[in-house]
Formats: sequence, C-alpha cells, structure tokens
Amino acid sequence: MAARRKPVGTETGTAKEAPRGAEAGQDGTGPATTVAERIRREQGGFSPGERKIARALMSHYPAAGLESTSGLAERAGVSPPTVVRFVVRLGFGGYREFQQSLRDEVQARRASPLTLTPLIGDGTSASEITALTADVGSAVIGQTFSALPTDEFNDAVRLICDKSMRVSSFGGRFSQLMAQYLDLHLRLLRPGTGVHQPGPGQDAGFLVDLGRRDVCVVFDFRRYQRDTIELARFAHGRKARIVLVTDPWLSPIAEFADVVLPARVESPSLFDSLVAPTALVEALVAAARTRLGEAAVDRMAAADRAWSSLTTD
Repeated sequence: MAARRKPVGTETGTAKEAPRGAEAGQDGTGPATTVAERIRREQGGFSPGERKIARALMSHYPAAGLESTSGLAERAGVSPPTVVRFVVRLGFGGYREFQQSLRDEVQARRASPLTLTPLIGDGTSASEITALTADVGSAVIGQTFSALPTDEFNDAVRLICDKSMRVSSFGGRFSQLMAQYLDLHLRLLRPGTGVHQPGPGQDAGFLVDLGRRDVCVVFDFRRYQRDTIELARFAHGRKARIVLVTDPWLSPIAEFADVVLPARVESPSLFDSLVAPTALVEALVAAARTRLGEAAVDRMAAADRAWSSLTTD
C-alpha cells in the first residue's frame, strides 16, 4: 500500500479523502508523531528502567520495537511489565498499537516518489499549487521546531563552533545541497570547515585524516543512501563526532550518531521537501553566529575586505 500525502494542518486543495497511512496523524489532520519523537518528548520523566528501554530501542530503531515484549525487555535488561508501562507512557493503548505505529514508520521510511500519492494532481491549478505549497511548507517548519530536541540542538551548535575541531559536512544525491549550504555559512564564521562528497575515489585524504578532532555533519533522508551511511559509519569508527540531520523516521546513521536532528520532509508534490531541513540549517547558522560572538563578525568583515581587494577594478 502506498504511503499517502496529506494536507498538513490545512484544508486547502482538491483532495477530499481523509489521509491514511504512516504519515497521517491520529486525528487525520497532520503527520503522525513517530515513536522516536514521543520518546524525546517524554524522556525527562522516564524511570531508570524506561530509560534503558529507550536506549535499547533507539540504538536499533525501529527494529528493536518490532521484537516481542519479552524480546525488547531482554534487550533492555528490564521486565516485560516495564516495557508495557513504557509504551503506555508514550501514549499507546498497548504493545500491539505501539508495534503498528512502528510498522507504519517502516512503510513511510521506504516511501519514494513512485509510491507517494501527491496532493497536487494533473488538474490542480497554479493558484492551488502555490496555496498548498505555502500551507504545507509553513506547517512542516512549525512541526519540525516544535518537536526539535533542545539538548540535541545545543550539542550540535557546541560541536560546530568548537574551533579545536574540524567540521566536514556531507550528504546524499539531493541532501548534499544542505551540506554545501551549511558549509558556505560556517566558513564565514569560523576556520576549519569543508564539504566532502561521498562515493568511491572521493578525496582519499579526507578518509585518512579523519579522527577525534573531526565533526561530521551528515544529511540523510529517506530513501537513505548507502554510501552516505557507510561514510558516516567509517567516520564514527575513526572516533569522529557525528551530527545527523534526518527525517522523523531516522536514517540508520541515528544508531551511532552523537546528535540527531530530525526535520519534516512532507510536501504536496511527489517529492520530499528540503524546506524544513533548510530552516533547521539556518537555525544552526544563527545559533553558531551567536555562540561565536564578535570573532565571527570580525571574520566576516575580513572576508569582505579580502573579497573586495580581489574584485575592485
């Protein structure tokens, strides 16, 4: 069954059928809250046993949650009743409902332009397209920031502003644009940043030099790209810190990333959107400028002077 797009917080458009599938919220008006988002929202109130379950689940997400109650309990080192209490705390009626939510997420993770049903069809007018795009775009930005884990965001800013570390950004076929966009800003604010292109034969020196002094900002969205995942895994193995920007269904990189920043990717068309990820990158840049203070301003001024000296007639 194809995952279905839907109006996110809007009734604009020609689609009359209520949204269904992994991306529909329980009230039918917006995207579902993923299990990972629920965990981040509730984690401050977890008991020690519930924290163990959360760690076990997030380290093998979402597969660990598709095990039996006793299987997840054994993995986490807790009792099966603790697992049941955990899923109820997350807002589920029981373990079966919890697992169904994860199965829906698996379906959403595998969605592609060939399986998604868009809101924009062949008969959609230009005015409807622009209205839908505006409504969905503003909604997914709001949903991204309302669910954004503050501690994770602060950790990401701290890492990309640490001048003792080198910052390398990379992504996939489309998300590489996000890596380039982030780095174009970071290089104005601090030294020691760059963009790496994943794939065979791409800058072997980068691979050789990776180590504890590196922060890798990785962008990976569904359908998650194998070479991006493997490069991030390699960097993790070399003790580099990994900051992952991904979608709510979480790239496999989330299993070993130091920081995970999810962003919504829904759009009214066949294709996933980079609107919310772009807004998240811009928030990182704004926070980095604030944290780096006057040193960042001085560097930007120096860059302007250098550029002017090269372009003045």
